[in-house]
Amino acid sequence: MALDLDGKVILYTGAAGGLGQQTTLQLMARGATVVAVDNDPAKVAQLKAAAEGVSAGKLIVSTSDLSQLEGFRAALRVLLAQVGGFDVVINNAAIYPSKPFEDYTIEDHQLVQRVNVDAAIVAVQEALPAMRAKGFGRIVNISSITISGEWANLSPYVASKGALVGLTRAWAREFGPYGITVNAIAPGAFPTDAEKIHPDPEGYTRHVLDSQAIKRRGHVGDIAHAIAFFAADAAGFITGQTLHVNGGWVMS
Repeated sequence: MALDLDGKVILYTGAAGGLGQQTTLQLMARGATVVAVDNDPAKVAQLKAAAEGVSAGKLIVSTSDLSQLEGFRAALRVLLAQVGGFDVVINNAAIYPSKPFEDYTIEDHQLVQRVNVDAAIVAVQEALPAMRAKGFGRIVNISSITISGEWANLSPYVASKGALVGLTRAWAREFGPYGITVNAIAPGAFPTDAEKIHPDPEGYTRHVLDSQAIKRRGHVGDIAHAIAFFAADAAGFITGQTLHVNGGWVMS
């Protein structure tokens, strides 16, 4: 069955950066209206320019700051009135400070939790009523390979990505009776801006390839296809699962 998203309205946080931009364009190419939430002006401008070359779908941009939860909630309500409800929510936005555990303040932990997890909760709270009324919904939480425990100095980020896996299972159980599926995707090491935290990029690339069973770097299509699958009608009997897209680095 083709992964057709024609007519679907997708809320996508962090849609202009990292893997987001190209994934947004691929979702549009499948016929979706993508409500892209991102507050990086340069990346938003790049996304808007790139979207002009996509003949299918539609792009709506919101520059909400996800660390300001009530402002984000208010923006979502305006967007919901505009589009009539979200069929799909992709919780992708994240911040990823890197330093030893003892150097993080509690405020550092709380900020990561607020952006990476609490904003996802707000998004689902606002999207849920229309999904329930329609009897259809898809929620996709973007976790991370880092929850496997191999990476140091990322404890607030790892905790947040583990929380998304827990929410995936809890929401899947609770929302299933309403025709709503909830799944997570845990990307592996993809060459995005997130890798700039590594001081030796070439050495890190060698480490990635040595660790993976598949000896190439991941590309945007690997994630875009996984998201499109979970968002499509074809995945209607799959819920509560975490799909690891990492070239065989971590297997479960």
